[in-house]
Amino acid sequence: MKSNEPLAYRMCPRTIEEFVGQKHIIGKGKLLYRMIKADRISSIILYGPPGTGKTSLARVIANSTSSDFKKINAVTSGIADIRKVVEETQNYFLNKKGRTVLFIDEIHRFNKSQQDALLPYVEDGSIVLIGATTENPFFEVNKALISRSSVFMLKPLEEEDIAEILNSALKDKERGLGNYNIDISEDVLKHIAKLSNGDARAALNALELAVITSDVSGDGTIKIDIETIEDCMQKKVVSFDKSGENHYDNISAFIKSMRGSDPDAAVFYLARALYAGEDPMFLARRIIICASEDVGMANPAALQTAVAAAQAVHMVGMPEARIILAQAAIMVAASPKSNASYAAIGSALHDIENKNTGEVPMHLRNAVTEGMKDLGYGKGYKYAHDYEGNFVKQEYLPEEIRGTIYYNPTANGYEARIKEWLDRIRNEKK
Repeated sequence: MKSNEPLAYRMCPRTIEEFVGQKHIIGKGKLLYRMIKADRISSIILYGPPGTGKTSLARVIANSTSSDFKKINAVTSGIADIRKVVEETQNYFLNKKGRTVLFIDEIHRFNKSQQDALLPYVEDGSIVLIGATTENPFFEVNKALISRSSVFMLKPLEEEDIAEILNSALKDKERGLGNYNIDISEDVLKHIAKLSNGDARAALNALELAVITSDVSGDGTIKIDIETIEDCMQKKVVSFDKSGENHYDNISAFIKSMRGSDPDAAVFYLARALYAGEDPMFLARRIIICASEDVGMANPAALQTAVAAAQAVHMVGMPEARIILAQAAIMVAASPKSNASYAAIGSALHDIENKNTGEVPMHLRNAVTEGMKDLGYGKGYKYAHDYEGNFVKQEYLPEEIRGTIYYNPTANGYEARIKEWLDRIRNEKK
């Protein structure tokens, strides 16, 4: 073990018993546990956020399998590297078992042709694939490879798991920091675990940085406090990739929180997105859509606020734009809700696509020439403002769909007044 290797690398588990966390897939008796213990590993895809143990699991398998083990990184490798592994696997003098466990880190970085190159060898069993990815493999990995592999989803580690890993690193004299006289409380360790957001690598990196950059006190100890840790970590680690699945998960939660009338959750997911560097204009557009789709006529001012917010964000920019976005998101979340407009256009489009909806009635057509008037264009049209209450009984839909109601207002917010008005005039039309 090289002394200049990062602590996070040095402390990687060597055996399945040393592995911490992910009990849902690696707990005693679980499928992956049994596969590793029996050295009967088959092709697998390990999927999860950074620092959750994907590479560590691959190292555990490497230490426990009797098969030849190879590792490549999809960022720096290509088809030539795959062919080299295959050639060595098929060479009896180099590999008497004719079987290789191949770990491909960041497998989502391989393009389709590179992934296709693996297929024949994964299929015949000469290559046992272990792919690791932070991206959803069902979107990023060849479907044929997925069908020949078991997909295991790793979750962010629990704070208790992170604390256990940190304590192990503090005690381990061979690989960890056990040779240092470190004064660090359980509260500080819990703080590191909390700030790391389920990422063991981030936690170990922070601990190591704190230790090697702190002075030794007069009594020979290195004191690590919360202020030192926060300085080393700079800020809370957020598991959020604005180009990957976390982006879609977060924006989905943001929209659903506004729709669900939870301004607190909406502000939380907005802050999470902004903190991770999301484009403020993208967030502004999402708020506009939600204001129309989910608030609609229950509070027409919500759409006005959302559009104004988008304009203001464009004019002002960050960091002040965060205040404008928060106001718009809260306005949408706190408004009474109606998706009646959304449902209305959806229903109308469905009818247009699937039904005979007829032609525009002649009395509603515009007669721009005398000849068109002679053909009956506009004949019989009644101008609503000429009648009491600015309403006159008149048919507007084609005969084929006459009487169809697309817009069904709710009794929520301002839309309750609209409902009362429409109920009255619709009854008059009967």
